[in-house]
Amino acid sequence: AVPAALPKALPKPTTPEVTKSPALSLTALPGDGGIRTRKVAILAADGVTGAPLVTLQTALLAAGAVVWVIAPRLGPVLTTDNRLLEALGTLENSSPVLFDALVLPDGDPAVALLGRHGQVMEFVSNQYRHGKTLLVLGSSKSLLAQAGVANALSSGPSKAGIVMANSDNIDAAAKEFIAAIAKHRHSARETNPAPI
Repeated sequence: AVPAALPKALPKPTTPEVTKSPALSLTALPGDGGIRTRKVAILAADGVTGAPLVTLQTALLAAGAVVWVIAPRLGPVLTTDNRLLEALGTLENSSPVLFDALVLPDGDPAVALLGRHGQVMEFVSNQYRHGKTLLVLGSSKSLLAQAGVANALSSGPSKAGIVMANSDNIDAAAKEFIAAIAKHRHSARETNPAPI
C-alpha cells in the first residue's frame, strides 16, 4: 500500500523569477573560437605510436591548449619509435571531468594495455556523455567499442565532435580536432542514447 501524499508546501507554486539565463549558458557566450587554455588529455601507454602524438602535441600547444599525457603510471612512456613521452598524470589521479578533450592513441600494444583499465572506459564514456571532443587514432577505435560508444555512433548527429583518423594523416586530423575543440561542447549528441 502506498501512503497518502504529503500536503504541498505551497498551495500555489510561485512563478520563477528567471526562466532563462544567458550568463549561465554555454552557447550564449561562444568565445573567440580558439582553444587557448583548454585542457586536452592524451591517453598513452608503452607501445604507443609516438610520432603522431608529438606532432599533435606541438599543434595543440601552438594553438594555446594545455596538454597532459595520462598513462597508467607517472613518468616516461616508451613509444614504438623509441621516443619518451612524459606522463603528467595517471589514470588513478586524473579525472575525465577536468579535461575539455581527449586523444586516444594508435599502437596495438598501447591500446591493448589501455583496454585493460576500467579508468580508460570511464574516460571515454564521460568525455562522450558530456559532449566533449574526441580524437580517435588508428587502432584505438577498439577502445570506443569497449566503452560502449561505438554502438551510439550509428547515427549521424552522434558523430559530432568525434574525429576518427589514421596516424599517417595527423596534420589534417590535428586541424579538424582543434576546430572541434573550439566548439567546446557538441550538444547534438544529447539527443542520442548514452552508451552503457
